[in-house]
Amino acid sequence: MEKAMSRSAVYLGVSGVASIVFGAIALFLPGITLVVLTLLFGVFAVLSGLFALGSAFNLLAHRSTEWVPNLLGGLAGVLIGGATLLYPGLTDLALVYLIAGFAIVAGGFELIGSLQLRGAISGAGWLAVAGVLAIVFGVLIATAQPAAGALAIVWLIGIYAVLTGASRLFGAYQMYRTEHAKRVFVPTQTQS
Repeated sequence: MEKAMSRSAVYLGVSGVASIVFGAIALFLPGITLVVLTLLFGVFAVLSGLFALGSAFNLLAHRSTEWVPNLLGGLAGVLIGGATLLYPGLTDLALVYLIAGFAIVAGGFELIGSLQLRGAISGAGWLAVAGVLAIVFGVLIATAQPAAGALAIVWLIGIYAVLTGASRLFGAYQMYRTEHAKRVFVPTQTQS
């Protein structure tokens, strides 16, 4: 089980880095065209989904029961990202709804997965934070008025991606550190 959690921590960490990179691009290059933003989001969603699928299959191979939320969240990411990449000419509103849907679905599965891992690993709380942030962001974006402005929505997307990526990265670090400490720590017996 330790190997499964260590590998899952790596998948989660790489997903967190991808999220931070996507968010930084959205924040620091807000003037990029809609087509470029759409393609970046599609790649981000597919990568995030693939890492979640990798984590799910890794947990399944180690006969862990926590693989289902990762599988469902990963499939959602790959499907939504794939649809975005296949149809890059989406309108602004369609892209916003795709991003909101991805955030709500992936955040929900991340929250469920973190609840299943609660008590088993020390980084589960950070996964819950990432899931809640994603859900809140998805609801905010889905209910945003188109008149709010494209720049404001791009900034929200960037902030969401950076915050959830940082939460995932910190959760992955906590998971990896805990599992590594379990393998290294060997209790010694005291002699009287």
